[in-house]
Amino acid sequence: MPKIGSHVSFSDKGLLNAAEEAVSYGSSTFMIYTGAPQNTRRKPIEDQYIEEGKALMDKHAMNEIVVHAPYIINLGSYKEDTFELAVRFLQEEIRRTAYIGVRNIVLHPGAYTDKDAEYGIERIAEGLNEVLAGVKDTDVNIALETMAGKGTEIGRSFEEIAEIMERVEFNNKLTVCMDTCHIHDAGYDIVNDLDGVLHHFDKVIGLEKLGVVHLNDSKNPRGAAKDRHAPLGSGWIGFEAMNNVANHEKLQHLPMILETPWIGKEDKTQRPMYEAEIALLSGNLKGRFGEEFLDHVERIDHMFGKKDIHFRDYVLKTWEILKNDAKAKKADGREPLERLYDILHEERLLSDLSEEQLNQRLIVWLAGQDILKKA
Repeated sequence: MPKIGSHVSFSDKGLLNAAEEAVSYGSSTFMIYTGAPQNTRRKPIEDQYIEEGKALMDKHAMNEIVVHAPYIINLGSYKEDTFELAVRFLQEEIRRTAYIGVRNIVLHPGAYTDKDAEYGIERIAEGLNEVLAGVKDTDVNIALETMAGKGTEIGRSFEEIAEIMERVEFNNKLTVCMDTCHIHDAGYDIVNDLDGVLHHFDKVIGLEKLGVVHLNDSKNPRGAAKDRHAPLGSGWIGFEAMNNVANHEKLQHLPMILETPWIGKEDKTQRPMYEAEIALLSGNLKGRFGEEFLDHVERIDHMFGKKDIHFRDYVLKTWEILKNDAKAKKADGREPLERLYDILHEERLLSDLSEEQLNQRLIVWLAGQDILKKA
């Protein structure tokens, strides 16, 4: 059984709050930021209900979780103040991670901004050497995240990550976080050739270096270098490919973290689809949601069938229109999942359900009938 969870909140009661949220989704792991990812303000880690959170984790057999480093850390910067802040703040975050007892902290390697990729790789390696030299007393690994190639970010290829690792003295403390959206957007074909992608990773970096997987669908076609996450099954990657990743024999021992966007017609009604996504990937739909839920999905499938709407065809055709037809996008910029929700709403199918409940059923419908037969 794969270890699957999501990003959860560390606010209020810290680790206890995070563990409670993860339990509510049916998770077997989860990921946190130890404070706001966009600033350096931090509450003392000793006050973050660590023991209470660990007790709840033990009760629900969550034995491996993940920390994500803040976005504002950029080890690729040529600006000394930015670089020094990145080094110092990352060391602080590693110590907080060690206090919690977490093995991997995920890091976006960095961006070279006004320089070039070679400078960025060298600068990031320099920063990692300085960071790791100052935290040798901890057992925390830095998991370098694979990136989509947006802007000047480094880590858009396995080769770039390997180059960084080769230049780091304590590279036994480096692992990799493989993000499905990012590697798809960077050009790797995980839809049609996952085994080939993993073989290439093994040759360039080594599969033993994988520490974390981020499970995200993508709002863009392969190679777009955009990095826009989509809920499971509603993007260009699709549920089948995502399920293949989550249940691959070479990956399923790793903590797998959903960072899929919350959805809803209005900001105030947006909710995560983590519970449905986790149940799908864990093969626990019926156990989590029951027979009535599955019956609802069958009714949705029947209605869309009468309208000749096929789940993958509809999603891909909609994204193609939004990408390639500016006039059509201006007239109707709704994404596939929102359009499907609006069809259900207009037909008044399952009208007694909330927006969140309807969207959960749509996420399951987007996985296809084969999943329902196995549920």
